[in-house]
Amino acid sequence: MTRVHNSRRSVQFRQEYVEEMGIFSLITGKPGASGFGSASTAEQVSAGVDASALTVVVTGGSSGVGLETSRVFALRGAHVIIAARNTEAASEARKRIVESNPTARVDVLKLDLSSLESVRAFVDQFNSMNLPLNILINNAGVMLCPFQLSEDQVEMHFATNHLGHFLLTNLLLDNMRATTKSTGIEGRIVNLSSVAHLHTHSKGIRFDELNDEKKYNDKMAYGQSKLANILHAKELSRRLTEEGANITVNSVHPGLIWTNLMRHSLAMMKAIRVVTYMLWKNVPQGAATICYVGLNPQLKGVTGKYFADCNKEKTGKLAESDALAKQLWEFSEELIRSAQ
Repeated sequence: MTRVHNSRRSVQFRQEYVEEMGIFSLITGKPGASGFGSASTAEQVSAGVDASALTVVVTGGSSGVGLETSRVFALRGAHVIIAARNTEAASEARKRIVESNPTARVDVLKLDLSSLESVRAFVDQFNSMNLPLNILINNAGVMLCPFQLSEDQVEMHFATNHLGHFLLTNLLLDNMRATTKSTGIEGRIVNLSSVAHLHTHSKGIRFDELNDEKKYNDKMAYGQSKLANILHAKELSRRLTEEGANITVNSVHPGLIWTNLMRHSLAMMKAIRVVTYMLWKNVPQGAATICYVGLNPQLKGVTGKYFADCNKEKTGKLAESDALAKQLWEFSEELIRSAQ
């Protein structure tokens, strides 16, 4: 029964992914309006960019697309802070980056996004370094994990993928505002979402049943958290625009990439890969949209948008809801208050 269920989910995922992203462009890598496409790499989309005046925080920067993003930002001259739960793995990642680029400026700080206490500790440590902050890449996450509550008693997908990044971003905003004012350089925040935001509950987010184990579905929980990433970016973009801050906020879908993120769902993802093999990207291609949105000068002033394959894409209807975005913001603030 499980094998049949996973197969059906695989076919459904394939069909909806193809419909959303466009089969021809995905397979051929044909460039879109930006001049880039699904076959573009992180190095290609950031070629010629001088990021030597920039400081960037990359959550989950020790592996997968996070590591490639960190490497390419460092390659372009940025001072990269890898924020990771596993500091040993992050230190090894730093070592690899520096070995390939001896002039790279990379530091490692501990951050467990499933813990609000850890988020606050990270911000305190970062602030003690007296560094500016130009770019925040909210990349880290979990995917299709069994039901589990965080130490703050929040469902793990929502806690790690959304709530931790929500608090982290809010606590770093004053630094970003000050940095943009003192340097005149636009700040950028990039939320890693996914086409999986289409695969969620009928009302989008089950605010009243977030921690209900009996109604838990790992796929829906993951999709719910990815929808939250887009809604967070949407509402934060609106607020920052209203106050006149020189900071943009966008969300991205990196594509189908085989990384450690899939460790909780190996059987299902292998099945998906069999029927969608032409759509998968390698890691440099997977990091391309992140680096494009984070670094490319074409996107100066562009905010509140959703990108895939280095081009603007439409989201699902729920992700367009201003009301749902505001409700999520207020709900997230209340969760954080109740956890103190």
